[in-house]
Amino acid sequence: MRVAIASDLAGFPLKEIVVAAVLAAGHEPIDLGTDSTASVDYADFAEKVGINIQKGKAARGILLCGSGVGACIAASKMRGIYSAICHDTYSAHQGVEHDNMNVLCIGGRVVGPEVANEIVAAFLNASFVGNDPGQDRHARRVEKVRKLEGKEFR
Repeated sequence: MRVAIASDLAGFPLKEIVVAAVLAAGHEPIDLGTDSTASVDYADFAEKVGINIQKGKAARGILLCGSGVGACIAASKMRGIYSAICHDTYSAHQGVEHDNMNVLCIGGRVVGPEVANEIVAAFLNASFVGNDPGQDRHARRVEKVRKLEGKEFR
């Protein structure tokens, strides 16, 4: 599976570890930057990951910023992008299994390298169960979320 990866300056120190974790899990990382700790805006890198998923160049994405919050908010604004901050393995795999999450957001100032490796592995090894027998409730719930993307509330 191809995995788009990007970070802002605060997530950059953890990005190399995440790229290595994706490779170790047998997947192909697409490194979309940043490439230093120079000041950049997390929304620009969230957009790069989202576009790669929307265009089918990547199946999933991983975003890193200081807390994970800004990157997650930005990515979630894009149609078809289902992102969540996960700082534990349970959320990382269950977000995929039950909610069809396709973008993992991690706070580079929140988790260390070992925990990041475990979170990435849990995210990449998970698959959506909504199409499995007896699990249709998850597909129904995800479909309701998708319908919210097209609504405008006033």
